[in-house]
Amino acid sequence: MPRFPAVPDSPYLIARRERAASPETAEPAVVEPGPGQRWSTWRSVAKGQRGPEPRPGWLVTSDAALDTELGILKTGKEADAFLIERAVPGSPRACLLVAKRYRAREHTTFRRDGDYTAGRRSRRTRDQRAVEDRRSRWGRAVAATQWADAEFVAMTAAWEAGAPVPYPAQIDGTEVLMEFVGDTDPDSGEVVAAPRLARERPDADLLESYWEQLVAGMSVLARLGYAHGDLSPYNVLAHGERLVIIDLPQVVDLASNPFASEILLRDCRTMCAWFSSRGLEADPEELFADLLAQAW
Repeated sequence: MPRFPAVPDSPYLIARRERAASPETAEPAVVEPGPGQRWSTWRSVAKGQRGPEPRPGWLVTSDAALDTELGILKTGKEADAFLIERAVPGSPRACLLVAKRYRAREHTTFRRDGDYTAGRRSRRTRDQRAVEDRRSRWGRAVAATQWADAEFVAMTAAWEAGAPVPYPAQIDGTEVLMEFVGDTDPDSGEVVAAPRLARERPDADLLESYWEQLVAGMSVLARLGYAHGDLSPYNVLAHGERLVIIDLPQVVDLASNPFASEILLRDCRTMCAWFSSRGLEADPEELFADLLAQAW
């Protein structure tokens, strides 16, 4: 599981030290972005590109906040995920976010995107034509943006419907900012990301709870008309007793995608195989039938 040492001069730790020394009188510091920093992009994106309301209390939306890049969390087929600290210098307001940045198609290792995007249409005809013309630079750029947009839209709908997904904070072009799932040591400031479900060996009770949470999450997606599309123990986080489903850019529309049933069944088989290997009886055909019934 990724670990990130405390950054000595980060706004997050500066604020903590100042708050501890004088919690009533600490004043915001006058700072400028340094290496690996930028001003918060919250106000620079359109209203529809920000996360759904009611927004969680931990989310920092201040114009005075700085985004500090702390390191890379994960490299993927189509995007890389970075840990971002968004904090107001000299203030107790701070939060940790994941910045998922999508690469242009020529820099991705994901080559079977047609199975997932079948039936998916752009809202703008010009953009749809560009995506279909994979030879053009504009088409490749638009395709990367559409992957980011698909994940943000799906995550927003899932979060609003109560699915166990990270809170989608905002989207800006090919970058999606979302809730960081993990823990911070209050004394050392070390940040530890939640582990993948694949590496966990839960006891029988926790395994049963994980299964119930997974089925509930897949059910929410099905009722929204989605299949995750790439669901595996590596795309589910185990944060203590809580499961969190991640990596939703390839969500499949169950109504319009001709490969939807095949992809959903694959998700069911993959997850049931993992739970069965840990000692819990899980029937993929039964799960598949139940999800389809909820979808329709």
